[in-house]
Amino acid sequence: MITLNNLSVHFGGRHLFDDISMMIGTKDKIGLIGRNGTGKSTLLKIIARIDEPSSGSINTPNDFKIGYLPQEIEVNSELTVFEETETALTEIQYLEKELDSLNNYISESTDYDSNEYLRAIEKLTHYTERLKILGAESKDGDIEKVLLGLGFLRSDFTRKVREFSGGWQMRIELAKILLSQPNCILLDEPTNHLDIESVRWLENFLKNYYGIIILVSHDRRFLDNVTNRTLEISLGKIYDMNCNYSEFIKKRAEQRELQTAAYKNQQKQIEQTEKFIERFRSKATLASRVQSRVKQLEKIERIELEDVDSSSINLKFPEPPRSARLQVEMDKLSKSYGSLMVLDSINFALERGEKIAFVGRNGEGKSTLSRIIAGLESYDGEMKIADTLIIGYYAQHQSTLFNPDLSVFDVIDSEASGEVRPYIRSILGAFMFSGDSVYKKIKVLSGGEKSRLSLARLMLRPANLLILDEPTNHLDMAAKDVLKKALMEFTGSLIVVSHDREFLEGLTNKTLEFKNNKIKEFLGDIDYYLEKTQIENLQELEIKDRHNTNESSDKSSKSQNDRDLRKSLQRELNKSEKEHSKIEMEIELMEAEISRLDELFSDSDFYKNALELSQKQERYKLLKDELEVKYQLWDDLSNKILDLKEELRA
Repeated sequence: MITLNNLSVHFGGRHLFDDISMMIGTKDKIGLIGRNGTGKSTLLKIIARIDEPSSGSINTPNDFKIGYLPQEIEVNSELTVFEETETALTEIQYLEKELDSLNNYISESTDYDSNEYLRAIEKLTHYTERLKILGAESKDGDIEKVLLGLGFLRSDFTRKVREFSGGWQMRIELAKILLSQPNCILLDEPTNHLDIESVRWLENFLKNYYGIIILVSHDRRFLDNVTNRTLEISLGKIYDMNCNYSEFIKKRAEQRELQTAAYKNQQKQIEQTEKFIERFRSKATLASRVQSRVKQLEKIERIELEDVDSSSINLKFPEPPRSARLQVEMDKLSKSYGSLMVLDSINFALERGEKIAFVGRNGEGKSTLSRIIAGLESYDGEMKIADTLIIGYYAQHQSTLFNPDLSVFDVIDSEASGEVRPYIRSILGAFMFSGDSVYKKIKVLSGGEKSRLSLARLMLRPANLLILDEPTNHLDMAAKDVLKKALMEFTGSLIVVSHDREFLEGLTNKTLEFKNNKIKEFLGDIDYYLEKTQIENLQELEIKDRHNTNESSDKSSKSQNDRDLRKSLQRELNKSEKEHSKIEMEIELMEAEISRLDELFSDSDFYKNALELSQKQERYKLLKDELEVKYQLWDDLSNKILDLKEELRA
């Protein structure tokens, strides 16, 4: 259980939230919602003990473990995907190391009656039992299950973490949290970097998870499928209901309607009473009635209308400069990262005024091609860019673009020039940065605020080609609608990478599908593309693509997959046989000690020392109990080894 006591957070005189108190139960799965910048990510960080509140406290039980996944991460690991994920199992790794040390000591020891030897045996038993409880025997299988569920292929397990994009590295961090089995999982926009297949797997995992879940998401379906409680942060207050997102929105709307109706009725009553008092105040014959109405007015408990956050961004892109008809032309362009081919001999042309959607599974090269066109990635092959082309680029990962120690104003001020400079404040105001908020440091901004700042930066220089990579990831619903409207009114060219069908509908006039290192053009918007591919939505496309790609990959590289599987089985077999031998040795040592005690008990002189007799009898009973456990472990491993050998023979 988590208890929030009078929690307040203030930034530069502004209250994110003030004097919040609540209890979070062990079975609560909470959706934390609210407009961008209202404090959702801040509250998660406070619960995770990363940030401190301005006042108040958070109480949790002893040994309460929290797993926290932020919106953005920076990973510099040289480990493989499997090795990096395994680092989450710290207790298992520690215990396995200690067991190796204990086994070495026991095997070399000859003083079986010493206190050190007896303590080592006790520790060995305790650690072995603890590892069994933690599921150490199946840890490799658990790691594999989670990684596969989050979209990795078995062939990815041995690749270096640094070879993967930020979205895939985020999945690795998520896998580590899920495997560590904390009492509470805090997730900040976890679906931003997942395809629908992985989202569904995560939904099922979280629905069945035994601990507390608190998640921030703008994915309505995900919230509905996972949560049973909703908290909304709005204008410094928190609204709390025991229901999922859709039910919460419905109930909040009903509450506001009832509140507004009650307010209007009360205002009408007050107005009539005040008119009566004013009209008949001077009439002596009605003095008692007037006084009665005055007292009645004083006793009325005034209904106050709830403040509603109606703030919104005001976005209109600058008129694009005139450019050549053919803006971008590629001929047999390729891109690879080491041995990993991402784009293979593609041909592509962009003409003035075209608005193109890049669609396809994660990792198929959509963001890579966007960066190549923006001049941020090297490539092989040919690409011609028109001399008159001016590109405005919005990156998917905002944290890499800004100096975290700069303020919002500094970012815009450093890039504004010429006739734009006098309008810096106006531009920031249009994106909901006003007053002291323009001096907030980048490092304290929410994901949505960084997204708004990146959009504001696009306004500083007129562009005739906008390239937007997942622009809606951190935006709330209202901000998404404003962005879409502004892009539809933009008369320049547009390339947008997105999985959001609703956002893409009616926005683009050409669709590029990325699949198997190639691209395929569809001369229509997203609905035309979906109709042509006979798929109802982009999410189903992701499922079909992954299914077909896996089938194709399985057929073309069956022997490689078989080898990988056999290697995995062989590793598991070797490990099990090693553990089996270790337990056999422990059983032999324990049986030898029991045999020595049996000899002692057969000597009548031994019973003369009552204290020693009692100690040995206690030790004898403990050994017998532990031996039963060892026999069971030995038997389980024997069966497991037989099964593994059978699989290897198949």
